[in-house]
Amino acid sequence: MKTIVPSALLPSATVALMTSSVLASSLPVAGGASEATPPSPAKTNVLLILADDMAYGDLACVNGGLTRTPSLDQLALQSMFFNRGYSAAPVCAPARAAMLTGRYPHRTGVTALNKNTGRTRLHPDETTIADLFAATGYATGLIGKWHCGDGPACHPLRRGFREFSGFTEDLFGKLKSYYDYALEIQGEERAFKDRYMTDHLTELAVDFVRRHRDRPFFLHLAYNAPHRPLNAPEKLIQSYKDKGFDNDTATIYAMVEVMDHGIGRLLGELDALGLAGNTIVVFASDNGPDLYTGKRFNAQFRGTKYTVYDGGIHVPLMIRWPGRLTPGRDNTLIHFVDLLPTLAAACEITLPGALDLDGINLLDALCHARRPPERMLFWQWNRGLPLYTHNAAMLDGDWKLVRPFVTSRTITAESTQPPMLFNLRDDPGEQNDLATRNPDRVALMNGSLSEWAGRVERDRVRPAAGARASAAPR
Repeated sequence: MKTIVPSALLPSATVALMTSSVLASSLPVAGGASEATPPSPAKTNVLLILADDMAYGDLACVNGGLTRTPSLDQLALQSMFFNRGYSAAPVCAPARAAMLTGRYPHRTGVTALNKNTGRTRLHPDETTIADLFAATGYATGLIGKWHCGDGPACHPLRRGFREFSGFTEDLFGKLKSYYDYALEIQGEERAFKDRYMTDHLTELAVDFVRRHRDRPFFLHLAYNAPHRPLNAPEKLIQSYKDKGFDNDTATIYAMVEVMDHGIGRLLGELDALGLAGNTIVVFASDNGPDLYTGKRFNAQFRGTKYTVYDGGIHVPLMIRWPGRLTPGRDNTLIHFVDLLPTLAAACEITLPGALDLDGINLLDALCHARRPPERMLFWQWNRGLPLYTHNAAMLDGDWKLVRPFVTSRTITAESTQPPMLFNLRDDPGEQNDLATRNPDRVALMNGSLSEWAGRVERDRVRPAAGARASAAPR
């Protein structure tokens, strides 16, 4: 089965950015390589690794050794590890859309989890981080999960990725287990029953790095682990059951351990090829731990996946860039929307002037320990059409306002629950609601949240591709 999509469906902003030679190379060629003239190998590579439903507390360096994650623990020691690292949403598709575009998920059109809603489809006029890197001659690849739309116009090979080996939303429905799955490899669907899927994705990533060792690359490795279905090697599962964990939790921790081993193998390949010193490595999870599977340690955080309490959106996030970023714990506030402008700046990619981002370039702050500008950040998710009185939050300094989570089921009416207010510096577990003691602050923050909701909702329902207005104040 081949996926063929007209190049006319590329985002208009991206087409304007690209040269004719790069546009001519947008279709995949034999071996998955691009025909564009490769730029100097001295350009910085980017490896962006994303776990799925992995908790902040799943790291052994955080949980005191409940799990075994030696590769990620070592990466954390070599990286700038963010104490205040946030996803853009408490569920996967919206979080990924924001990471790929540098814009709040509502603006991109991606607010749902299930493709039958039509709201997992990235708006055609959105420019992705892969678009930007591909336009400057990088080899761009996505390996693993694509959850930003089905159909030709939303296919990753038409969203800046020149190579794709993984599963779209259609193939996710065919994922019977981690031992019985289908992948689309450069437009061709293939079924696999002979290897564990996480290991397979690692093998594909290692192969990508080997093939592109002599030119700059941007590789997004999107593992499905430890997302359902819950499967792992029985020996590993038993080793966690022997520690006293229930079957689901033991399986999840085993899935994380297999992924950790794969990440170690991939980072080892960068070392072996002499690329580690010239490669930015980013690791994060798309959201917090699944509410319905296992009972996992997650530091002091309240809430889980689906909720905008910190347990749903505060994720492990680390960036390694040898010689440029100082390893260690860092208190800089960083959000998924910041990754696109920051990585583009690190790789000296000039952003199109018309690109309307919500994220900011943190490169100077991270490299020189300078304080970034003050800003407010926002989150919201509910199943169904967005209703911004449900499960919404804003962060302003140490203060976090929360419109409480009600249910992960579809809702159709606005919430009447009052806002909650927390001071995360004093109460990172969000246990002490200060709303009644600070009515003026609640009113001000709730008003800012409502104004943000109005802006992103207007952008969410905007007309078709190419019709987006110029940047609105935020």
